[in-house]
Amino acid sequence: MLNAEILETILETYAEELEAFDIWLKDAGYTGHTIKSYKSDVFEFLSSLNGKSLDKVKKLHVLSFLSKARDRGISDSTRNRKHASVHCFFKALIELELLEVNPATGIKKSRTEKNKAPVFLDEVDLPKFMKSVEGKYRNRNLAIFLLMAYMGLRVGEVHSLNVGDYNSQRSTIDVFGKGRKWRTLPVPTAVRDVLDEVLAERIEPRKSKEEAFFISQQGRRLSIRTIQLIAAETFDRFQENEGITRKKAYSSHKLRHSFATMMLRKGADLRTVQELLGHSSIETTTVYTHVTNREKEQAMAMLEIDLS
Repeated sequence: MLNAEILETILETYAEELEAFDIWLKDAGYTGHTIKSYKSDVFEFLSSLNGKSLDKVKKLHVLSFLSKARDRGISDSTRNRKHASVHCFFKALIELELLEVNPATGIKKSRTEKNKAPVFLDEVDLPKFMKSVEGKYRNRNLAIFLLMAYMGLRVGEVHSLNVGDYNSQRSTIDVFGKGRKWRTLPVPTAVRDVLDEVLAERIEPRKSKEEAFFISQQGRRLSIRTIQLIAAETFDRFQENEGITRKKAYSSHKLRHSFATMMLRKGADLRTVQELLGHSSIETTTVYTHVTNREKEQAMAMLEIDLS
């Protein structure tokens, strides 16, 4: 986290470029969450330049920044995101004719672990998790988790959901996902009933034109961070009787993993699951074709070994 003094210096030194980047990101249609992440990475990169003019930045400077970030213990995926942010920054400045060369081009991505089974809740554990939802806004929070666990929505998609995106009569919901793509999903009856309850008791928004489906107690659209915190607290209650060694690193996104795994185990074809999840590539969906140790044991038990 950069302190206020460093931030102020960066804002003064690279004022024109940062303003241009902000305009470019908004015009390109990036979500507020993505813009915040990209700008945070770019600020961190700019602080590593010690005031160097951007037209003097070389590939070595970008690689050095990424290498030092790795030394701090960040994951390969986070390292790759920082690289993507810096690359996007220079790409924007080139398109807006403020620079001519992108020094982040040609730097290889870190190899991330492949075929690693994602963490997820088993189907039998999902109802137990839902019963762990408590508090004054139980129905609202339950609806959020149902949308992720039984319809596969991303946290950002839940955050962006508007009242007009839900059609109770048709039992459908329009989801605005990654790549600025819409997908229409059928809503299971049990989920529809909870969504209808949430709409009936929806908190009065502070602004009359606020269209968000999920409203915070302050009357604003429920933030991504708040959704993640609510999930973390609920997962803590869900695992409160588990020993430290048996607790799993669950998060809100793991509910989406649970949905994908459940669909494939019930026989849904890969292409259908891809569309339900809003994946642009079917390769992304194949990570959910993993099997559990229990299933492996059941398969091995079918073998008949005769050593007589």
